[in-house]
Amino acid sequence: MLAEFLGSGLLVAAVVGSGIAAARLSPGDVGLELLENTAATVGALVALILAFGPVSGAHFNPVVTLADRLFGGISTGDATGYVAAQVAGALGGALLANAMFALPVFEASTKTRSSGPLWLAEVVATFGLVVVIFGVVRSGRASAAPFAVGAYIGGAYIFTSSTSLANPAVTIGRTVSNSFAGIRPSSAPMFVVMQVVGGALAVLAIGVLYPHMADSADVVVRSPPWRQP
Repeated sequence: MLAEFLGSGLLVAAVVGSGIAAARLSPGDVGLELLENTAATVGALVALILAFGPVSGAHFNPVVTLADRLFGGISTGDATGYVAAQVAGALGGALLANAMFALPVFEASTKTRSSGPLWLAEVVATFGLVVVIFGVVRSGRASAAPFAVGAYIGGAYIFTSSTSLANPAVTIGRTVSNSFAGIRPSSAPMFVVMQVVGGALAVLAIGVLYPHMADSADVVVRSPPWRQP
């Protein structure tokens, strides 16, 4: 739980902090701001998965945790603790980013993200993320997971209209920063619903594509989603 708390917090600090920095470094150039935000997020995400993966599996995402619970890789009690730690960490990470850039520590975002295309984008983004994670791990290539996840998130930042939040904890965390990466609290619930839908569809797809865990020494057995039956 500590690893999930710290990892989720640092991930959101990277997302929000790089968004604030990008807006200051490249004011008025949204494309460049997004590119800077994406690069920082991808780099931090890969590093955090490498650091915390051997401890907790580096989920940092309630949808990933719920998917792993459905596959039997984690108990209900542990999954509950993971989700609580992820949400708490994400909120703490956003507040930390605000403080680092001398913004109000707590300031609800006013950035409305609410439309059918954005909701569809979150289904697609989350579906792809979960398929990448479990597809790589269940095929016996867990050591590649940090880089595969980072590459997918980097691509999805650009190819989805929602910029791929794809994570309920991150979504909630971003509601308390009125900055480039923020999302209005009233917009967050539908994003979370669509993320869960995307995750559920991904679980169905993985069940068909990878019904069995590969027998490979490459699989880290310490914690889910690397630990699989």
